[in-house]
Order: sequence, then C-alpha cells, then structure tokens
Amino acid sequence: MTIDVTGESPMNHTKPLAETLRYSAFTHVPAGGNPAGVVLDASGLDDAAMLRIAAEVGYSETAFVTGRDDASRRFRVRYFSPLAEVAFCGHATVALAVALAERLGPGEIFLDTLAGEIPVATMVDDAGTVLATLTSVPTRSRPAVGTELDAALKALGWAPGDLDPALPPHVAFGGNDHLVLAAASRARLADLEYDFDGLAEVMRRHGWTTVHLVWRESPERFHARDPFPVGGVVEDPATGAAAAAFGGYLRTLGLVTGPATIAIRQGEDMGRPSDLLIDVAPHDTRTRVTGQAVPIA
Repeated sequence: MTIDVTGESPMNHTKPLAETLRYSAFTHVPAGGNPAGVVLDASGLDDAAMLRIAAEVGYSETAFVTGRDDASRRFRVRYFSPLAEVAFCGHATVALAVALAERLGPGEIFLDTLAGEIPVATMVDDAGTVLATLTSVPTRSRPAVGTELDAALKALGWAPGDLDPALPPHVAFGGNDHLVLAAASRARLADLEYDFDGLAEVMRRHGWTTVHLVWRESPERFHARDPFPVGGVVEDPATGAAAAAFGGYLRTLGLVTGPATIAIRQGEDMGRPSDLLIDVAPHDTRTRVTGQAVPIA
C-alpha cells in the first residue's frame, strides 16, 4: 500500500511517498499474531494523514517513524489506531523493530515515543528469525476501585464470582493504562461477548487502552484476551503494551520473587494464536517483552 503525501521524503527524493508495510507480531506465521502497519518514513505526514492511513490499513495500530537517525539507530515514533493516537503500542513496536533490523541489521535501536524512550534489542537466532525485545518505561499497578470495576464487569457481562480471588483487579501501567482482570477459569476467558459501546465508554472515562483479561495456567504461563473497543477493534490478538503492564502487576503483587520469564498465550480464542514472553524482576520496574514478527504478503 502506498499513500501520496506532500513534502519531500528523505528516503525517496524523487517521489514523496509513504509506503505502508504490514507485519504480524508475536508469531512465526502471517496468519497468527497481531497485524500492524509500519510506515518507515512518515516525515511528510501530518496527524490527519497518519490517522487516515491507520484507518485504511484497519489494523489495531500502525507505527509511523516521523524522524530518524540511522547512524545512532534512534527513531521518533507515533502510533495510531483506526480511531485515535495512542502513546505506545507493543506489537507495532516489535513489528517496526523487526522491519528496521531487516534493513539496518540486528542490534539495539532506540524509539522516542509519547510514552518515553523505548530501547529495543534485535537479534537473529540460529534459524534466521529476527527477535525483538523491548524494554518498557517504568511500570506501576494499583487496585481497581469499586466504581470502575463494577462498570467494567457490567459491560463485559461478568459477575464478581467469575474472577480469580488470588489475582485481584488492578489498573496497571506500562506506557498506557490497562485494567487487569483475572478469570477464575479458562472457560470464562473463552466466553467473551461484551457490550462494545458500553465498555468503550467505561474505558474512555478512565483512560484505559485495553482491558487485559487473563487466566493463570501456572505461575510461569498465562492466557490472555484484550478487548480494544476504544481503538475501534473488538479484540487484540497480541498486546505487547498490556503484557508490559502485566509484568508490573505481577511485581506489585509480589508474585515475582526473583528474575522470571513469563509466557503469555493470546489470540487463541479468535484464531490468531500469539506468544509473548515477558521478563520481570522484583527490583526493576521495567518489563522486557520479547517476540518476533513476519511480513504479511
């Protein structure tokens, strides 16, 4: 997909174009994971053009590189859903990092986002797969209060008894705020039919980017689903920003007593299985989120 824009592009001096690449993140096959748009040269685009492109692409987010210094491997990045700009997006970050590593070679890159600086380490494994590990901004997590919890449960169609009492509801931050709700059973997580407009209104009121629904299979493995109605998307197949926030949630609850790697399986119930790895340590407020991305033809 190529969009004509006004103004000179430093990557193409003869014809100012903004080329939109498409990658699927947190998967090794294009049919899995979470698709993201990637625009490596958005220097000639204004806010309206970026929002229009994101809406035309139709994915939950598109990453736009609005400034770049290849020598220092530093890039200014903005993220747009089909409806609005978001401060940070994990799966689009992984997609962007893989796209850059394929063109510039593996190594560390630095992304300047509205949420802050996001370092991303990229490497190529023995199978030739490009892996990206982003380091989040400092995370935090607090208990959800009764009024915000009640409104969210009503919109989801969940009852208080559907929640795991060992994993209390929290609002966790990892670049954006996410409501974290733990289901008491895998069946409860699998049965997701919610009031789209009602949940979107609750999320806008409280400033949540997604609702991060999880079920604990084991201390090292969770299943997740992420409604994203505020972005015009029923559900995200993989949500790196929520995974980063979830790392802060686990640390705040004292569930991480030493450096730990947690696997998150997401997207399975919607037919786009995704695998995210988060690294969490009790004395580091940042979360490291690892995944791969593949081009979509």
